[in-house]
Amino acid sequence: MENYLFELAHLMFRYFHVVAGIAWIGASFYFVWLDNNLQTPPQHKQDIGIKGDLWAIHGGGFYEVAKYQNGPQKMPSTLHWFKWEAYTTWISGTLLFTLLYYVGADVYLLDSSKSELSKFTAIAASLGFIALGYIGYRLLCKSPLVEKGIAFSLVAISLLALWTWGVDQLFSDRAVYIHVGALIGTCMAGNVYHIIMPGQRYMVSEIEAGRIPDSAPGLKAKQCSVHNNYATLPIIFIMLSNHFPYTYSHDFGWLILIGLFIIGMWIRHFFNLKHQGVNKPSVLISGIAAFLILMLAIAPWPKNQQTTVANTTASTDVVSVSDAQAWQIINTHCTECHSEAPRSKIFQTAPLGFKLDSIEAAKKVNALIHTRAIITKDMPFANVTKMTDAERDTLALWLADVKKEK
Repeated sequence: MENYLFELAHLMFRYFHVVAGIAWIGASFYFVWLDNNLQTPPQHKQDIGIKGDLWAIHGGGFYEVAKYQNGPQKMPSTLHWFKWEAYTTWISGTLLFTLLYYVGADVYLLDSSKSELSKFTAIAASLGFIALGYIGYRLLCKSPLVEKGIAFSLVAISLLALWTWGVDQLFSDRAVYIHVGALIGTCMAGNVYHIIMPGQRYMVSEIEAGRIPDSAPGLKAKQCSVHNNYATLPIIFIMLSNHFPYTYSHDFGWLILIGLFIIGMWIRHFFNLKHQGVNKPSVLISGIAAFLILMLAIAPWPKNQQTTVANTTASTDVVSVSDAQAWQIINTHCTECHSEAPRSKIFQTAPLGFKLDSIEAAKKVNALIHTRAIITKDMPFANVTKMTDAERDTLALWLADVKKEK
């Protein structure tokens, strides 16, 4: 029952997090698009303080949208605010992160091959890393560098790369990616809480008092909104990354994430330019090309796999591995979770319905076992069964023989 309640909480927090995240990212996309598509309004609109406007059609109707230079002469009776999308995304993400990586630290956070941290020390280090990263971002945003877009981006990404490398020295591969997501999400929500909302409250209070608001808080809020907008595609990838172990389980997984982060920002830049009427297909094409090049660079090419098997043979002095030897390894490390009746304390049912209750079943899915246990090495999950490199080498030889038989 305890495992069921854990999974139920996992489902609820993740579902809530995804829904809230869609709302927040959708709002970010829409308002940046809106701001980039504003046109110079006719004179009669300029006379009442409107800076830009646009017309749109959607849902069977026409919409006229106008943005004031400072604000209307009188506040409307109903004013829509956009903040809870950000707050609920961050809150639900924090709950999900706490459940998996703190409550479930033994499985999701710790990696004994990287460090021998205790559970509580690891949690404290995790919180410290996130706090340090957020403080660093806030200080960077207060520096003169924030007004220099390219220089700011280069410094911010360099610091993020250093931060990610540090996290990678302590925690499991999966946890590294999610920590980056937690940091970026905290920075984005912090932009809303510390900059965007105070700026908007200031503008409203000034208009209500009959004064013309200073434009500086509004411009700062817009700047932070743009930061958030460029982070959306990278953070969406991080939310999906656990499904793609060949990225996070790579020897340079932390660097791959930084590369994907830059590529995501670059592709987002194409759309932001396009919304301003600047069409540069080369930006999109180069972004997609960079993604494909990176994926090809980390691919498990057959030559590399053959070299691995050859090295394994040389190091173990074993020419072939019997089914009985292979089954001993599989039964010890795989059927812990992937079985009709899992022995694992984490899973009550086989993840994804993937079951290995016999050597024949293992032979049928030999390619998948080879990918996850030999190439990416992300299985067993978090290596909770302590599968050794020697066992992986032995299993690799058996899998090579099975492939030859087919």
